[in-house]
Amino acid sequence: MESLGFRLIATYGIALLLLAGSATAQSAAPTSSAPTTAAPTEAAPASAAPASPPAVAPQQNTPPATGTAAGQGQQPADAAAAADSEAVAVIRVRPNEVNVVFTVTDKHGRRITDLKQNDFRVLDDNKPPEVIRSFLAETNLPLQVGLLIDASNSVRDRFKFEQESAIEFLNQTVQPRKDQAFVIGFDVTPEVTQDFTDNSELLAHGVHALRPGGGTALYDALYYACRDKLLKAPKSITVRRAIILLSDGDDNQSHVTREEAIEMAQRAEAVVYTISTNVSGTPGPGDKVLDRIADATGGKPFHPFQIRDVANAFAEIQDELRSQYAISYKPADFKTDGHYRSIDIEANDRKNFRVRSRRGWYAPTQ
Repeated sequence: MESLGFRLIATYGIALLLLAGSATAQSAAPTSSAPTTAAPTEAAPASAAPASPPAVAPQQNTPPATGTAAGQGQQPADAAAAADSEAVAVIRVRPNEVNVVFTVTDKHGRRITDLKQNDFRVLDDNKPPEVIRSFLAETNLPLQVGLLIDASNSVRDRFKFEQESAIEFLNQTVQPRKDQAFVIGFDVTPEVTQDFTDNSELLAHGVHALRPGGGTALYDALYYACRDKLLKAPKSITVRRAIILLSDGDDNQSHVTREEAIEMAQRAEAVVYTISTNVSGTPGPGDKVLDRIADATGGKPFHPFQIRDVANAFAEIQDELRSQYAISYKPADFKTDGHYRSIDIEANDRKNFRVRSRRGWYAPTQ
């Protein structure tokens, strides 16, 4: 009986020990699983990054890394961002400021890139700005450029050469991960053959996709490019916006007027460079149209004498886009009234230097 009692007590003791061990393991389980529930919070920055794309459009086409841990994918992104911040000039956009990109030449037409802020006089609606917030020379600001190519029947005989010149320009001008461009061909209607991208192969494909035929709706194409492409592109930092317009300037199909197209370009803060495809040697009415568009937006008209000079015009535009000044200022009496306001930037030494910029801007309405 004693041995039996001893065995019962021992068995009961072992059972109690087993129960105590089980309870201890259960109470410890939540502690060991805590990192698992916290993991999504740690990984959130990596998964949330693509949801907030960079302010400059070029970086939207860089796909986020997939299939990597949060810690592994984060370091290259940070390194790339640091490199970009060193290479690209950045001006944050404020709702009550005006940003103007302009070019300075001497009396012989040569570009001047070493002037300082104090070398210029700025008037907004005939008044000095309240404050100049930034000034950059030889700016390396990101570029958003639209290539508009006349694909009407009137340019059929020289269309192939114009395409190749345009492709070379895009290859030399658009810098990956910083700049972006789009391609529009137009006859009676504008056609986007390549939307915003920094991929030179896609841009070349977009140019090759153009086929000549039909009438010419030049003003509609310019209006559309500025309203539906440039104005809708992201812009939380200052970017340079340019349109390269390749046409003979003879519009016969547009629904909007020339001045309405110019107004939309000014609203989009786009500098328009025009390249005339009229190589007859005799200036036509279309050339005057192209001159007016370029002059009103701060661009420059080009009138090649021979079709091979089109490539030279593209090369000069490319050089100018990398040799500009950028100024940002707050107007003296800023109002959100939607009214047009003139811009007048002059060099203090007006005898030797000429400033070319857009002529005005439109205040926001809210």
